[in-house]
Amino acid sequence: MRIDIITVLPELIESPLNHSIIKRAQKKGLVSINLHHLRDYTTDKHRTVDDYAFGPDAGMVLKIEPIYKAIEKLKSERDYDEIIYTSPDGEPYTQKLANTLSTKENILILCGHYKGVDHRVREHLITREISIGDYVLSGGELAAAIIVDSVVRLVPGVLSDETSALTDSFQDGLLAPPVYTRPAEFNGWKVPEILLSGNFKEIEKWQMEQAYERTKRLRPNLLRDE
Repeated sequence: MRIDIITVLPELIESPLNHSIIKRAQKKGLVSINLHHLRDYTTDKHRTVDDYAFGPDAGMVLKIEPIYKAIEKLKSERDYDEIIYTSPDGEPYTQKLANTLSTKENILILCGHYKGVDHRVREHLITREISIGDYVLSGGELAAAIIVDSVVRLVPGVLSDETSALTDSFQDGLLAPPVYTRPAEFNGWKVPEILLSGNFKEIEKWQMEQAYERTKRLRPNLLRDE
């Protein structure tokens, strides 16, 4: 898998992409993540990427020209399965969507900034708009990092135990059940006896019951969405 990210602040996203699971995935050659500075696609001496919006609203908007040049150059080098724009008014990001993106070969992510991008970019160049929540960030870099992290860990071979991702919250529409580790008793707090029984069939039944109970209590909307 190859992921390209266009940003005005590459330094903001470099650190999250160079540690832990994502770093190991790149070292293994399973994923290639490439940052592209939007200012490299400008033509004026000030490397200007933003301008005032038409109309009375305050705030700056990313200009269409450098974004167009960046996307067109990258598209000339490979075919992209998705060209994603991170935006608070985009499609809500879910585990199901992360699963879908993890099957793609080439993904391009455009990070919004300031008041967003010239809307013609969204109309003519973007194939998918994604929101990580109903709130506004200073830019789309952190949103892009979240998307990359959630997708990369699903790529076959990235996790040492691939079944781990399959038991994550939301994979089956439920929250994950509680998990425990050694010691079996700490400070008088005990691990549920069923988990110490060795009866895997009963343990799986308990886990499913717990997952359903936690989902009903904490995120009932997930059950209504079924």
